[in-house]
Amino acid sequence: MAERRARLERRGTVGVVVIDDPPLNLFGRELTVAVFDAVGEAEKAGVRALVIRAEGEVFTGGADVHVFDGLEPDQSREFTAGLMDLTHRLEDLPIPTIACVHALCLTAGFELSLACDLIWAAESANFGLVERVVGLTPLMGGTQRIAERAGPARARELVMSGDFYDAVTLERWNVVNRVLPDDELREETMRFAKRVAGGPTLAHGATKRIVRAFLEHGVRGADERTADIGAPLFATEDLRGAVRSFLNEGPGKATFDGR
Repeated sequence: MAERRARLERRGTVGVVVIDDPPLNLFGRELTVAVFDAVGEAEKAGVRALVIRAEGEVFTGGADVHVFDGLEPDQSREFTAGLMDLTHRLEDLPIPTIACVHALCLTAGFELSLACDLIWAAESANFGLVERVVGLTPLMGGTQRIAERAGPARARELVMSGDFYDAVTLERWNVVNRVLPDDELREETMRFAKRVAGGPTLAHGATKRIVRAFLEHGVRGADERTADIGAPLFATEDLRGAVRSFLNEGPGKATFDGR
């Protein structure tokens, strides 16, 4: 049953995790497991970029509140750990990841998007971490990832207010990377995904690790780790072939195989 709620589609070297659990794509246990499994399938399939999008009128109406009814603290720890496992599984993929968000995107779905490297949003998109309405705070890492992108004051505002925020506002706050007309969102997201998937995949993975090193250790800490992260790239087929191509044919002619 879970596999019907989210699935992996292949578009050449791009994987697309499609959330499809109508009518509102609510994140309960089943959808969470289905997305986790689809991300794992993408990892095993060897795709070189991953897009996460949703079918239906909304990206997601958020969490299925039925899950919280009667949940005891000890049970909630296990539930929260499962949510964070999904965040980390997506965040730790060594390939570029893009959330393609339309319409409403609340709570767990917003947090899932924040686990991606980039968020591309439709002009109509509205985002919210609205857990306050049930006396809760985000449990899938959304608060700290808003703080990472927009700063701690914005994170406190967004979570404590429980308000909806449009894509343009969140682009200004550096939470959303790009805002596109609704009818262009999927096509342009896939165009970009194919572009990065056609690039030096191992170098993209190294870029992600350097950014993570900066976030965890600061600029000088990332400096200390850059040589160790970057040095193995000189043994890759992509770098060696691209250097030869540059020297023989000039810049921009190289192709990459992700090896």
